[in-house]
Amino acid sequence: MATSLAAGGGSLHYGLMKGQGCRQASRIPSVTFNGCLQRELSWSYGVSEYLRLHRCNFSPSPVSENWKSLKTVSVSSCLRDGSTKYFDFAVIGSGVAGLRYALEVAKHGSVAVITKAEPHESNTNYAQGGVSAVLCPSDSVESHMQDTIVAGAHLCDEETVRVVCTEGPDRIRELIAMGASFDHGEDGNLHLAREGGHSHRRIVHAADMTGREIERALLEAVINDPNICVFKNHFAIDLLTSQDGLDTVCHGVDTLNTETQEVVRFISKVTLLASGGAGHIYPSTTNPPVATGDGTAMAHRAQAVISNMEFVQFHPTALADEGLPVKPNKTRANAFLITEAVRGDGGILFNLSMERFMPMYDERAELAPRDVVARGIDDQLKKRNEKYVLLDISHKPREKILSHFPNIAAECLKYGLDITSQPIPVVPAAHYMCGGVRAGLQGETNVQGLYVAGEVACTGLHGANRLASNSLLEALVFARRAVPPSIDHMKSSSLDLSASNCWTRPVVPKSLGSNVVCDILRATKEVRKELQSVMWKYVGIVRSTTRLKTAEQCIAELEAKWETYLFEQGWEQTMVGLEACEMRNLFCCAKLVVSSALARHESRGLHYTIDFPHLEESKRLPTIIFPASPVNSTWSSRQLHKLPVC
Repeated sequence: MATSLAAGGGSLHYGLMKGQGCRQASRIPSVTFNGCLQRELSWSYGVSEYLRLHRCNFSPSPVSENWKSLKTVSVSSCLRDGSTKYFDFAVIGSGVAGLRYALEVAKHGSVAVITKAEPHESNTNYAQGGVSAVLCPSDSVESHMQDTIVAGAHLCDEETVRVVCTEGPDRIRELIAMGASFDHGEDGNLHLAREGGHSHRRIVHAADMTGREIERALLEAVINDPNICVFKNHFAIDLLTSQDGLDTVCHGVDTLNTETQEVVRFISKVTLLASGGAGHIYPSTTNPPVATGDGTAMAHRAQAVISNMEFVQFHPTALADEGLPVKPNKTRANAFLITEAVRGDGGILFNLSMERFMPMYDERAELAPRDVVARGIDDQLKKRNEKYVLLDISHKPREKILSHFPNIAAECLKYGLDITSQPIPVVPAAHYMCGGVRAGLQGETNVQGLYVAGEVACTGLHGANRLASNSLLEALVFARRAVPPSIDHMKSSSLDLSASNCWTRPVVPKSLGSNVVCDILRATKEVRKELQSVMWKYVGIVRSTTRLKTAEQCIAELEAKWETYLFEQGWEQTMVGLEACEMRNLFCCAKLVVSSALARHESRGLHYTIDFPHLEESKRLPTIIFPASPVNSTWSSRQLHKLPVC
């Protein structure tokens, strides 16, 4: 894996650095390797063109009841053998980005929506706060842009920010036209909330369950679309790619039907990755269990460029179960989020001595951006050796609290806590990956036929820290922007019905026997916990070079130990199982985060290191992870299928 800060000036530019573990920032405006000229290109200009030059440098639910009638497709219903499906478009992920895109491209061809669990199980469904957009006369696109850039520690791409902030209001209106129901004020207009980092009220919301409402509206639209087939419980294993000269081309994806344990291959003209984030590289995350970094890892193995993975957003306020009057009976699969809007509505943070502490860290106090608030809480916990802090909204009128935060109130009340009269115990938890697969202004990647949208993408919008409620907005905007080039690519491509034979097909480990498989599952579960522990201990909210290098070494040793165990048990290179494949993706993403963090010799946004505690203007550049040669790579770093033989 070759990691570097991009070369260039203050605006975001591509730069080229080659070699293993390369971590020196470069200011060279153009570089030549192997007779291949590397030019400076802006973030949003010609991602594919840039990589064409670079390739010479490496070797090639709570949803509507109507959902029950949705066209979910079983493994055997499309073709006679059931093992290969052919579609114009394959969409990996069923959150807001994937569904919004699917509804548009379905007007031009057949669409497979491939989702890891139930279709509503996505980060979108857990998003409480809302969608930010300029809908108030006193607000402006320029103000939204400024708030986004300031929150992003000036690492955002200005062109991307302008596009998203400008197009956002129309995307909201489209959702409303599709039936999404948002809260309105007494004047009949949309009720706009304010969250940390925002200078105006611009958050459109549906109480504290906004993501759920958007997901409901999109799913209901999908129900009625005859061109969309949804494949639930299909885990995406690896993208199917080939080389066309210097270009890497995506032809679809291999999946595992986790209900039938059958491998299903999707051959498509266009593939959209909208698979969400990687919160489960950490032990505590607000992400649902499906967020194991599958899309980012698959894209990396498929030679896509990855960017800004060091910027992991820890939400400052997840519910701290240890502080509840009645403790939950079992550990949650994902932490319960206490939305940013609680602080936006006047919530105050206290330590356990009921001392307000945020004014000591930032003049914006509780309304400071998430990275600032998370570090403030982390500092309090470490200094005072405490497990959580308190978020108090009880000074606000009871009716207002219950109307704005009914879901939070109900969840807390289950465990004996009345938020209208008692403070809420909270602690930071991994929440959002600002980095991901590097994308241009139309969601394009350097891999032909592969587009990205949502949390899996790195578009340049978030920079070093995502502004609250900009994530759903980005997903909506880029899902729509990826449509025109996708249609063009689809129309210029053809489906080869013999293409399925070009790649070795993954196999399930039936030959190993149930006892061996159970042993592997138990060992993998423990390895997963160990990896999460390493990431939290050494790659958390506050970092250091020593801790990062320790993490790098620990992860390499843990991965080698796990892979050795697997293969000693008879596991083969092409074998697949849900837990094992999730583990390889978690390893892949964890290494990407650590490598990126080691490459950034400054503290910016979500990446804070005690060895480089200040901003450095010369390092106001994105981190780039270039594809690496698969030679001597680990199992998590290479595609399971062999290179195409056709």
